[in-house]
Amino acid sequence: MGTHANGRVLIARPMTSAVEARARSEFDVEFRQSTQPMSREEMIASLRDFDVVVPTLGDAFSAAIFAEVPKPRCRLLANFGVGFNHIDAVAARAAGIEVSNTPGAVTDATADIALTLMLMTARRAAEGERLVRSGQWQGWHPTQMLGLHLSGKRLGVVGLGRIGNAIARRAHFGFGMEISYLARSDKTTDYPAVRAESLIALAASIDMLVVAVPGGAGTHHLINAEVLSAMRSHAHLVNIARGEVVDEAALIAALQTGQIAGAGLDVYEFEPHVPQALRALENVTLLPHLGTATEEVRSAMGHMALDNVAAALRGEAVPNPV
Repeated sequence: MGTHANGRVLIARPMTSAVEARARSEFDVEFRQSTQPMSREEMIASLRDFDVVVPTLGDAFSAAIFAEVPKPRCRLLANFGVGFNHIDAVAARAAGIEVSNTPGAVTDATADIALTLMLMTARRAAEGERLVRSGQWQGWHPTQMLGLHLSGKRLGVVGLGRIGNAIARRAHFGFGMEISYLARSDKTTDYPAVRAESLIALAASIDMLVVAVPGGAGTHHLINAEVLSAMRSHAHLVNIARGEVVDEAALIAALQTGQIAGAGLDVYEFEPHVPQALRALENVTLLPHLGTATEEVRSAMGHMALDNVAAALRGEAVPNPV
């Protein structure tokens, strides 16, 4: 063990072979073998027994967890993923624990999934795929399964950060879409883009609305019944952010009544629970949180997390503090 950096590291899920190999060679590391989120007991024990923990989506490090360990051994939660709304970062810092994340690595893969969902919902691809698989397809005809032509339409991006910008660039340069966005301040872009006055104004003016804001208390149910009712009946909603940004019950109602034409979701409010009412709808495309699911990207995320781990164990500033 003499080659290892000082300190014990817990990695909360199995990782790609490249990331696991590096972690084992550089650190005194333990991997949880479960793919499920850490339990309350596991989180408490991890703060007590490890110098660095690498948690991820679902590992709910709340203020109550930190309160259970008044003098934690842990000094860094090196989150695997860009979103860290499952961690109370303020409570962590108060407990003397730093939090880092993995921005950048996820941007292109998540934007690609957004475009996948935009195309799938606009062109009714999942519905069509189910039709073919069912054996009920009667053959091509001129008015079969008419969807929304995406090219040249207006895209509204809620949150023009790294990921929102990557989505807008693809939509503009790839599909000639007109871009409007909602953000706290004006953004400089390399494509024409108009900043909306409000979310309601944005929702009322677009053909496709894509949600790309961080999760957390500030964005909880940002997309609610009022926003959905402002959308035009031919418009579609895509969410690749966090499930709780969309009021799922209000979305189900809007889809059931034809208030909006369709939706594409990669995330869910009570993930991994997806309500039967949502699964029963033909006009929604449902993906199992595939935003960053490629080997290269998950390895890049893992290496970025391990860079944060290594810095902390050397007593240096972490490269990606939140």
